Amino acid sequence: MRFDVMRFPSYAFDPETGVATFDYLLDGPEPVSFTETITFPVPTGGQVPATFYRVLDLLHVVAGVSYYKAGAPPRVVAPTAVPRAAADLFTAVYTKGLAEFAYRNQLPYVLDVVVETPGVADLAEPVDNAQARPLSPVGGGKDSIVTLEILRAAGLEPVPFSVNPNPLLTSVLTATGLPALTAGRKLDPRLFELNKAGALNGHIPVTAINSLIAIATAAWHGLGPVVMSNERSASDPNLIWNGHEVNHQWSKGVDAEGLLRAAVSAHAGLTEPYFSLLRSLSELHIAQLFARHTRYDDYVTSCNKAFKLHDRTARWCGDCPKCRFVFLAMAPAMERDRLTRIFGHDLFADEAQVPGFLELLGIDAHKPFECVGEVEESLVALSMLDDDAPVLVALRAAVPTQAWAAASREAVLTPGGPTHVPPGYAKILDAALT
Repeated sequence: MRFDVMRFPSYAFDPETGVATFDYLLDGPEPVSFTETITFPVPTGGQVPATFYRVLDLLHVVAGVSYYKAGAPPRVVAPTAVPRAAADLFTAVYTKGLAEFAYRNQLPYVLDVVVETPGVADLAEPVDNAQARPLSPVGGGKDSIVTLEILRAAGLEPVPFSVNPNPLLTSVLTATGLPALTAGRKLDPRLFELNKAGALNGHIPVTAINSLIAIATAAWHGLGPVVMSNERSASDPNLIWNGHEVNHQWSKGVDAEGLLRAAVSAHAGLTEPYFSLLRSLSELHIAQLFARHTRYDDYVTSCNKAFKLHDRTARWCGDCPKCRFVFLAMAPAMERDRLTRIFGHDLFADEAQVPGFLELLGIDAHKPFECVGEVEESLVALSMLDDDAPVLVALRAAVPTQAWAAASREAVLTPGGPTHVPPGYAKILDAALT
C-alpha cells in the first residue's frame, strides 16, 4: 500500500474517565485511519490545567510514529502551530527516532523527513513546577530502581509511575512500598492487522511517547518534574548509515532529552518538565548503586522477552543481549550466588552464551540493537572479574590486546558528559555517589 502523507485529524479527552483518544490518517489512494487510546490516572478533584492539554498536543504527534511506520509516507503534516522547539522535536522523532526502522527496511528517505506545521506559535506562559514532588517512572530494571531510591533517600517523596504495567512490573511497583500512578496505552487493532498483512514494521522511539504520557500525568496531578533514569551510554549510536547515526536507544539519549525538555517548556510552559538523574553515569556505575538494594532481587527485570512471556516467575529469558549485558554489569558488584538467584541461572557457566557476550565486547559485530551499554563498559566489567568460569575464560582469550588497552575503568566509573540535571538534583546525586 502506498501513502502520500501522515495526518492527525483530531484528539479528544474526557476528564471524568481520564481517556484520551488520538486520531491518525495515512492518506493516499487508499487511506487508512487509526485511533489510539491513552487512559490517564484521574486525580481527586480540581480542574484540568491548560498545561495538560498542551502536553497532549505534543503527545498526539509523537505517538503517531507507531502508525507512520506502517506506510512511511514522505510527508508528515502536524495538526496545529507550535513553537519552533516543538516542531524540532517532531522532526527528530520521525527521523532520528525512526533511524533503526529506516535502516532495517532500507528506507533512507525517512532520515530526511521534515514534519510540517501550519505556522509557528508563541511561547507558553511559564508554569513553575520545579519544587513539587517528582514523578519517577519505573520500568522494572536496575536504573529506575536506583533513581527512585535516591529520590526517596533525599526526602523528596517520589511518586512511582508506569505505562501498561504487566504482572512483572506491578510486582516491582509493589516492592517500592509507595503509592504508584499508572496509565494505559492501547494501540489501534487495525495496526496489528496491517502488520500481519505485511505492512512495514520496526522499532519506534517508545521512550519519547511514554515520557510525554508521564509529563501529562504529572501536570494533571500537580506534581513536579518527571525524573527519568537514562544513562550516559544511551546516547551512543549502534552504527552510522548513509551519514546518519542509528541508535536503538535514541529516545533515551541526551539529545532527545534536550529536545523534549525544550518542546514541553516552549509549548506547555513547564519550567522543569523532565530530565534523567543518572545521565552522567555508566551502566556499570548504576549496577554498583543497584547492588546496595537487596529488596528488589526477587522482582527486578530488564529482559524484553520476559515481558512477553506473561509468566510472573520468568523475569529473565537468559538468552538475549539485555540479559547478558545486565548480568555482566552486575557481576563485579555482587556475589555470584546472589546474581545467579536474581537471574535464575549462571550465564557465565553456559558456554553457549559466548558468541552473545562477544557482541557486547565489540568483537565480530556492531553493538546489538538493544538497550545495552557501550563496548568499553563491557570490557571494563570483564576486567573486574578474575574467576575461571567457562564463559569468562573464553572471553578473556578472545579479546585483542589493543582492546584491553582502550578500556579505562576510571573513565567508565567517573561521572561525566552533558546532562540536564537541575542543580538541586545534581547535589542529591552527588551525595548518593559518595
